[in-house]
Amino acid sequence: MKYDIGSIIKCQVTGIEKYGIFVKVDENYSGLIHISEISLGFVRNIEDYVLVGDKIFAKVLEVDDENMKIKLSIKGIDYKHNKNHPGTLEQGEGFLPLKEHLSIWIDEKLNEIKKNNYK
Repeated sequence: MKYDIGSIIKCQVTGIEKYGIFVKVDENYSGLIHISEISLGFVRNIEDYVLVGDKIFAKVLEVDDENMKIKLSIKGIDYKHNKNHPGTLEQGEGFLPLKEHLSIWIDEKLNEIKKNNYK
């Protein structure tokens, strides 16, 4: 298996449908992020989260090596490409990035939940 379940991988958004996000993982593998795997809250518009061409990070849920398809999730992770992407946790820093950013991430998520509940 080329990709491990639970790992965070980089991919590029290639298409958006009402039911989810299509991504290119590499030259051989493609993936789908089902709408239920985008956010903990209700997703009205997928384009509020990603646009075609975006490079994002996603968590591997399931791998079909025979058909070279991967089921992915961005729910509960920092999927946008920036210095705090989940990959930094695997670069020998241990839990330090988590400790430094946990309160910020909690505040951001609570604000997102409040915002979505008042729409």
